[in-house]
Amino acid sequence: MSKLKLYYDLMSQPSRALYMFVKLNRIPFEDKAVALRSGEHKQEAFTKINPVQLVPVIDDGGFVLTESVAIIQYLCNRYDLPEHWYPRKDIKAQAKVNEYLNWQHANTRMNCAMVFRHLVIIPRETKKPVDWEQVNMMKKRVAFVVNHLDKTFLKEKPYLCGSEVSVADLLCICELMQLNAVHEEQLYESNPKIKAWAERVKKRLNPEFDEAHQIVYRLRDLYKSTIAPSFAKL
Repeated sequence: MSKLKLYYDLMSQPSRALYMFVKLNRIPFEDKAVALRSGEHKQEAFTKINPVQLVPVIDDGGFVLTESVAIIQYLCNRYDLPEHWYPRKDIKAQAKVNEYLNWQHANTRMNCAMVFRHLVIIPRETKKPVDWEQVNMMKKRVAFVVNHLDKTFLKEKPYLCGSEVSVADLLCICELMQLNAVHEEQLYESNPKIKAWAERVKKRLNPEFDEAHQIVYRLRDLYKSTIAPSFAKL
């Protein structure tokens, strides 16, 4: 059996989730890191693998699959992974995980990413000051997301979809961690239940969690010492 090839960049939230997932489940893989910051994803070699030029991507013996949710669902079936990650036998439990996976794209993922983009990427690309009106608007949207995570998904459970960690928790925490990179973690830690959930998930996923998030921790230090002060000069 040929080894699974994993194309990823740990700057990417879904890449971090998938990287942790294969390591947590001891799935052997060939490391195919793709340097987004140097534009490697736009080069011909990678474009042949994924014409959309995004990570993560897997190549399983010639079977190429994009989109993190589809990849994780495929791997759960391919390797018959523990049911708690993504239920296959209990269709109602699976539906609850799917509910979050479908909701998160335009909510947790988009809004946390946009706070990061408006504070880091857009000012650096445009050489213009941070648009605080846009940042504050995105923060309000994150507040809605956090409230929804609490009231609709978590409720009184230890994890978003039940009593055990699932791929919903894995993907969610990676998106929220993008806020930590720009010192905006209070947007979710101000909710005591979500803060406790986040700590629970991190503990459950370690040491793979800290390994995958080293780049976030470094960016957090860089943001405080270099990036944020530089915006005042724009």
